Amino acid sequence: MIAFLLKRTANAAFVMLAVALLAFVIFRFFGDPVEMMVNEQATQQDRIELRERLGLNDGFVTQYTRFVTNAVQGDFGISYRNQQDVMVLIKERFPATFELVLVATVISLVVGIPAGVITAVHRDSRLANMLQLGSIIGVSLPSFVVGILLILAFSVSLGWLPAFGRGETVDIGWWSTGLLTPSGRAALVLPAVSLSTFQVTLVMRLVRAEMLETLRADYIKFARARGVPTRRVQWRHALRNCLMPVITLTGMQIGNLIAFALVTETVFQWPGMGMLFIQAVTFVDLPVMAAYLLIVSLIFVVLNTLVDITYAWVDPRLRDDSARGNG
Repeated sequence: MIAFLLKRTANAAFVMLAVALLAFVIFRFFGDPVEMMVNEQATQQDRIELRERLGLNDGFVTQYTRFVTNAVQGDFGISYRNQQDVMVLIKERFPATFELVLVATVISLVVGIPAGVITAVHRDSRLANMLQLGSIIGVSLPSFVVGILLILAFSVSLGWLPAFGRGETVDIGWWSTGLLTPSGRAALVLPAVSLSTFQVTLVMRLVRAEMLETLRADYIKFARARGVPTRRVQWRHALRNCLMPVITLTGMQIGNLIAFALVTETVFQWPGMGMLFIQAVTFVDLPVMAAYLLIVSLIFVVLNTLVDITYAWVDPRLRDDSARGNG
């Protein structure tokens, strides 16, 4: 197990170094940081002094090493647009994105798991057919289209929910939350539903496939033969054995939700990391772009590594294969 952990940790470190190299190339060679940081009245001597102070005259390896060292310490430099420390901006925006992703994940599980069970145990019912049709629509429609339709329906036509913004928030230390205020919870509904649409269909289809296979297992037949009620067999015995793949999928999809929340955040003007990244791209704010790329990549790598470790802990054959060089 120790060899497996060391190998997965080394793989994760290698991936992050590769991502850091990509972020550094974007940071270093796309645009001139000096020209973006100085004002129009700056002299050539001011530019030379700033370039020297930033270490831009050093060699590629030296600059890359310094970039990685600073990134490990959480130092991504100063935003060109806001003239603030990048990590301060990330800390301000991360709570909004995290809460959006958290609520979207909860919605996907609360809706997707029962829908998957229903479509598996009542395959020919009208409700199951409607859910299947809804899953096809959910997979086919882009998230920004879903967001626009939700705004038209529940904000413009009915006026039930706000169409943009985060509502009123409460500060708990450096963390800001809208979950403790009525307007914050109301503002969270539409973007969370929009972001969760694709995830709901994934969970539902996975649960349906796993349930159909599990219901054919021998222990399910034995439970029915002993007279165990059908609902108990379906919702306790069968469903319990279907949840491991769902948990794995959910853990891996959290990274996707954080990465692709930028579309939803743009549609709903949600003040999260995705919105910050879109603004950084618009104004060519390279330090923010590099920091976003590294942070999202780190989330992906950590989640995938944790999934690998969990699988290896549950199934010793995986770590044995890895120790022999097959994993």
